[in-house]
Amino acid sequence: MVLAQVAELVDAQVSGICGRKAVEVQVLSWAPFIFLKQIRDFIMNITLHHGDLPADIDFGGSVAVDTETMGLNPIRDRLCLVQLSAGDGTCHLVKFDGENYDAPNLRRLMSDQNVLKIFHYARFDIAVISAYLGVITTPVYCTKIASRLIRTFTSYHGLKNLCRDLLGVEISKQQQSSDWGAAELSPEQQEYAASDVLYLHQLKEKLDEMLIREDRMEFANSCYNFLPTRALLDLHGWPEEDIFAHS
Repeated sequence: MVLAQVAELVDAQVSGICGRKAVEVQVLSWAPFIFLKQIRDFIMNITLHHGDLPADIDFGGSVAVDTETMGLNPIRDRLCLVQLSAGDGTCHLVKFDGENYDAPNLRRLMSDQNVLKIFHYARFDIAVISAYLGVITTPVYCTKIASRLIRTFTSYHGLKNLCRDLLGVEISKQQQSSDWGAAELSPEQQEYAASDVLYLHQLKEKLDEMLIREDRMEFANSCYNFLPTRALLDLHGWPEEDIFAHS
């Protein structure tokens, strides 16, 4: 009975506005025999741009970045969407039509040495951005690499796992395998795309605390610095081969 009421409350609290979207979710949690109610309010603002970012957007010293493509081969499957967030609950989506990838403002941001780009599985995103926007993204941070270096007690390093384990947040992956090249993106697609970047700043903070505690930050930084080269190897014919292996 209580579970049904909570589910009904959550459904009732979700609202969307096309174009610039505000989504509010309230979640209740409780412990047995304790009348405890915790309410989390999260505001997610999504702005959709076509072809490039506006020139006046300032993400500060770091920006969370993700991409959506037509598939998982960066040479074959075109770049459809780039998501960006300063970690403040606001997400900017840049949609591409498959023909024009000039995007001077976005390209400038990706190569800005004063802005750290935070990814989850940066290897793929750096490769596809290089292939379609013609720019090498630096400097970068990867939450997946950080997790693999420090969370050696688990084999689960996906974004969904990190958000649940480190932040207590459940994110949906239902729209992951949808048509990102469609002329119009559904509200569900936009919300999914935004959720992929909204928590990366918080995850970086948690992972950095662990890396520092276990004295592995230097290893992590060396891996991040190598990522653009690893992405270029993927694009130039060495996607799986371990060139450091003896045989």
